[in-house]
Amino acid sequence: MALSSKDPKKKEEKKDEDLSEEDLSLKQQLELYVERVQDSDPGLQKIALENMRQDIRTSTSSMTSVPKPLKFLRPHYGTLKAYYATMKDSDLKRFLADILSVLALTMSVEGERESLKYRLLGSEGDIGSWGHEYVRNLAGEIAQEYSKRQNEEAAIDDLMDLVQQIIKFHMKHNAEPEAVDLLMEVEDLDLLVEHVDITNFRRTCLYLTAIARVVPSPDDLLVLDIAYAIYMKFNEFASALHIALYLDNPQYVTEIFKTCEDVKQKQQFGYIIARQGLSYVLDENIISDDDIREQVQDLINNTKLSEGYLTLARDIEVMEPKSPEDIYKAHLLDGRASASAGVESARQNLAATFVNAFVNAVFGEDKLMTVASEASSGGPSGNWLIKNKDHGKTSTVASLGMILLWDVDSGLAQIDKYLHHTDSHVIAGALLGIGIVNCNIKNDCDPALALLGEYIDREDLSIRIGAIMGLGIAYANTQNETIRGKLMPVLADPKAPLDVIAFTAVSLGLVYVGSCNEEVAQAIIISIMDRSETELGDPVTRLLPLGLGLLYLGKQDSVEATAEVSKTFNEKIKKYCDMTLLSCAYAGTGNVLKVQSLLNDCAHHLDKGETHQGPAVLGIAMIAMAEELGLEMAIRSLEHLLQYGEQNIRRAVPLALGLLCISNPKVNVMDTLSRLTHDSEPEVAAAAIISLGLIGAGTNNARIAGMLRNLSSYYYKEANPLFCVRIAQGLVHLGKGLLTLNPYHSDRLLLSPTALAGLVIMLHGCLDVRALILGKYHYMFYFLVLAMQPRMLLTVDENLKPLSVPVRVGQAVDVVGQAGRPKTITGFQTHSTPVLLAAGDRAELATEKYIPLSPVLEGFVILKENPDYREDQ
Repeated sequence: MALSSKDPKKKEEKKDEDLSEEDLSLKQQLELYVERVQDSDPGLQKIALENMRQDIRTSTSSMTSVPKPLKFLRPHYGTLKAYYATMKDSDLKRFLADILSVLALTMSVEGERESLKYRLLGSEGDIGSWGHEYVRNLAGEIAQEYSKRQNEEAAIDDLMDLVQQIIKFHMKHNAEPEAVDLLMEVEDLDLLVEHVDITNFRRTCLYLTAIARVVPSPDDLLVLDIAYAIYMKFNEFASALHIALYLDNPQYVTEIFKTCEDVKQKQQFGYIIARQGLSYVLDENIISDDDIREQVQDLINNTKLSEGYLTLARDIEVMEPKSPEDIYKAHLLDGRASASAGVESARQNLAATFVNAFVNAVFGEDKLMTVASEASSGGPSGNWLIKNKDHGKTSTVASLGMILLWDVDSGLAQIDKYLHHTDSHVIAGALLGIGIVNCNIKNDCDPALALLGEYIDREDLSIRIGAIMGLGIAYANTQNETIRGKLMPVLADPKAPLDVIAFTAVSLGLVYVGSCNEEVAQAIIISIMDRSETELGDPVTRLLPLGLGLLYLGKQDSVEATAEVSKTFNEKIKKYCDMTLLSCAYAGTGNVLKVQSLLNDCAHHLDKGETHQGPAVLGIAMIAMAEELGLEMAIRSLEHLLQYGEQNIRRAVPLALGLLCISNPKVNVMDTLSRLTHDSEPEVAAAAIISLGLIGAGTNNARIAGMLRNLSSYYYKEANPLFCVRIAQGLVHLGKGLLTLNPYHSDRLLLSPTALAGLVIMLHGCLDVRALILGKYHYMFYFLVLAMQPRMLLTVDENLKPLSVPVRVGQAVDVVGQAGRPKTITGFQTHSTPVLLAAGDRAELATEKYIPLSPVLEGFVILKENPDYREDQ
């Protein structure tokens, strides 16, 4: 037995030999303190504790290894604990509790929370002096203890006092994310507002807005409310406005307008609200001065958009109109395909009409339609109209609206002559064109309503659709009561043809997008219930559930009551409606659970007749497009669906990929789509071709342009795929490369509901390409106009006149949760404004002479002169 007791001693001696002299003396000293602490003389105890505390404090600065005093005191932890239990209550006892609390950092058993236990028993001293690691550990234990006490409904006041101290410490030491996390664990985020100061509020709010995307509802709204309160506290009104728009909270917007004194700042708000597409009307209470109010209301109504865009175009020198041939570049192809490019057919002319409209959008002139004004109606425009047949003429005249987009006065003047035409298709096109010109522009005298209102009840089918669709596009997201009064009766009209009813539902969905309006929802539900068996089989009927879904776009749980009602629909449309409602309601939320449930629905192998998996696949993209990580994961999930899914899923996958990477040509997605353009199933190929156009929309991407040229020679004998190729070519060169279709803006923080709605309607039209887009409803492509926005940064001076300043444009870097002032862009180049911003780009001013009034340099930004700026001598 004697031997075994010697063994550990030997080991110990060996261990001591390994220590340096310095460490050895420290170890012996600490062991002495441990003995002294148990001494009966309080004086000795006090000195020993003081010294022990001093040693621990001076050594906890290193982050990489366990501090030596803690290492040497490990064997004595139990001894000290046992002695602590026998001590009488005194200052010394509390003193020892502090030390035990620190020792517990490395020695207590997992889940015992001894560090916290002794901290609460110890003295009320400053916790920060024990070092970061200790404070961090305490925060973790508080979170566990808090949830345990919540379950037992015990008091938590002592914990909250400690939380206050920890928050103060974190905020002082650049650890804002840790402070926020702790407060979320103890469900008391409001504490944050009093602890932020001028040095750290931006980083704190940046972290809050970033986590709002991953926090489950309804906590996300709470987090953003706090961010809003902090911004308001420091008078960062433009940032507060971004949050208010993200929350879709008009009361906040009004509060910001009322609190902010600066007129220039209010004008900047006008630009921000216009970009989001919110219909917001200022009254005397919000801005009392009539002139200022009118000026800001003009900016909110987006009246300066066309002018700003043309300034950009002139600066980049792309004003010269382009013809479809300039886009096709047929001379680069081999013989047979280039020969076929010269052959005219109504189908190819219709494609050329769209290409012409997309490429010359907003420029106000082109080589097919607007040239007519010189030689009245006998000019070449008359000729181009003649080259199109029947419903093709509708799209041809409507293309004029796209070319003159946002320029209401000259647009209406040029389209007006077609309203007096004899051919009903031409009139329909003119009505749609009027709607398109007014898209995203609000006007006090409501010209679109005045012109289109009287055509809604005409006998002719195409005229009715033209007028109804025109109203939907012109008044998207305005919640205009007059339009509701005009369109609701059409839904209930038993004599109205099916497609008129379908487009009415979509237009109502657009006008009331994301408003959860009960009456419109009721009307569409009744209309769906009234459809007969044969009508439910018609692809156009599927636009009815879509109109219903748009009412709840991005509104999450608000859709539940309507979703319950949809379960009572006819078998044929019940599931389709369910998927559409779910995907619209959670669009742009990044809700992982909903993505999983939609993937689950796509996993079933179904009979031939089922169609509901199409909107489910689109829904995955609509929900996951909210943030980068979800987006990458969704792309991978869609790859799996391609391999294992049925035909109706494979048709939708390219469209979903197109939506995920809209105007952002990612190479991996480009390759996947390129592979699918040669798919044996014509519908999959057509969808993939259109999606290639969508991911390259407005980027002039040379690689996609090359792919599409090759496809045009591959499909030169087949009318339908070739039509799709032409459309895609037009999209890639959208606005000669100055426009984007991306519904996200302001550093991907805000999602414009009208833009997303426009894209979703067009994609739903592509779910059954043959029946809708390649049939007689090709004008559904014009819904894309809702998402078209200039991808520019235009800086203006205080009189709102363009002002050229140097800016750095580079890839945006995510700096959430980083201390200090990290660089927000990488690989930048310096340009003079106005500049184009590609997907994922961010700009920052390269001069200190001006101060931007918006935190995000995108779209229109007002610059005011920096009073502290001194030119270098």
